[in-house]
Amino acid sequence: PGVPALTPVPAQEGRERLSVCSKLCYAVGGAPYQITGCAIGFFLQIYLLDVAQLDPFSASIILFVGRAWDALTDPMVGFFISKTPWTRLGRLMPWIIFSTPFAVISYFLIWFVPDISRGQLMWYLVFYCIFQTLVTCFHVPYSALTMFISREQSERDSATAYRMTVEVLGTVLGTAIQGQIVGTVITPCIESPLFIGKTNSSVAMEELNMTHDTGSLSDTRNAYMIAAGVIGGLYILCAVILSVGVREKRESSELQSDKPVSFFQGLKLVMNHGAYIKLIAGFLFTSLAFMLLEGNFALFCTYTLGFRNEFQNILLAIMLSATLTIPLWQWFLTHFGKKMAVYVGISSAIPFLIMVVLLDSNLIITYIVAVAAGISVAAAFLLPWSMLPDVIDDFKLQHPDSHGHEAIFFSFYVFFTKFTSGVSLGISTLSLDFAGYQTRGCSQPSKVNITLKMLVSAVPVGLILVGLLLFKLYPIDEEKRRKNKKALQDLR
Repeated sequence: PGVPALTPVPAQEGRERLSVCSKLCYAVGGAPYQITGCAIGFFLQIYLLDVAQLDPFSASIILFVGRAWDALTDPMVGFFISKTPWTRLGRLMPWIIFSTPFAVISYFLIWFVPDISRGQLMWYLVFYCIFQTLVTCFHVPYSALTMFISREQSERDSATAYRMTVEVLGTVLGTAIQGQIVGTVITPCIESPLFIGKTNSSVAMEELNMTHDTGSLSDTRNAYMIAAGVIGGLYILCAVILSVGVREKRESSELQSDKPVSFFQGLKLVMNHGAYIKLIAGFLFTSLAFMLLEGNFALFCTYTLGFRNEFQNILLAIMLSATLTIPLWQWFLTHFGKKMAVYVGISSAIPFLIMVVLLDSNLIITYIVAVAAGISVAAAFLLPWSMLPDVIDDFKLQHPDSHGHEAIFFSFYVFFTKFTSGVSLGISTLSLDFAGYQTRGCSQPSKVNITLKMLVSAVPVGLILVGLLLFKLYPIDEEKRRKNKKALQDLR
């Protein structure tokens, strides 16, 4: 069967309304990326250091190269998607379906400790990179699918809101599954020689602890693998729901021919689009702030605040708070505009990030800060994905004859955020190495605690302020958005 004939515009608009079931099936597809991303973001650093027992330098190489490779795969996959012909399943859906089983296998192997004395660095690096490639083959086409489910901006915005709610729910699931399963087992630690006394007795004590803790450490490793198995099962379930419940509509994006789009020509056009560059620049700094917080928060709770057996519950409080406030931000941006939502939502984290470091270690205050941070995390989550379609519409008005660049817009936004997060995670783990981080230590030197305070407070606050200043330059306010919407309807 050929492409369905386009009916007159009024009928078309009526038919473009998406059912709640379609929106939910579409939204569920966003969960695998967030569930796995959250588990990796919050737990991989502490897992590599304290469970796989790699030194901080090796861990920093894995975290940096893995994220940097992940960033590079986004435009590569975007390029291959732009060259992909339409099939019976669509143009994007085959990517999602065929990458899923291999992604789940490689994810499980990231959380497995191989019985090899050398080569652990390569094991984690290889499987982390393979997983990141495969999850990109799922997520880039899924992100671009927003533009192929409907041509109505209001319907796309509504589907995006559903998606964001499920994605933040996915982060809660990722944090809860990983945190609660791993949290049931106490990871053994070794007392620092400084706290035990003489060097000889400390060596003896360390050996004693090592032998005593063997069983306990294998329990921790098993807990990580069980969590990986549960998350892998959820990944497959979500992929099935998405592929069964969503139909990719070719006419929604008005791609009328199978003529492949020139990727580099498209990339040049996209990168010269001022609104896109300003949006990316602003979100680059703000998302970097939250990624630094995410990457170091488990270590900060465990060592600086001293809540070794509580950190998974504190993480859960952040994510639950974020999930519950997504509808609030959706309401806020429809009433006060997206730019205002950026200023209010993202800046609200600043006082609480300062408070958690300045006040003495207090569990109740930590939970209050966690809930407040969650409110900001929700805004940081919802807004980039809500604003990207506006930028694409603005681009379409300026380049009415240029089609098929949606994947480039989405993949390069993700590319920049991932690449910089890789750099930041690599640098933050190296900083801990320079500060004298003790692998599996029950406590850390004061320099490590100061470094952790910088990584979860001072640096994120600075990055948020830079990001908000850059948002002043972003040109698409509510009035401009309404004009673009009307102009696009006239064009159609």
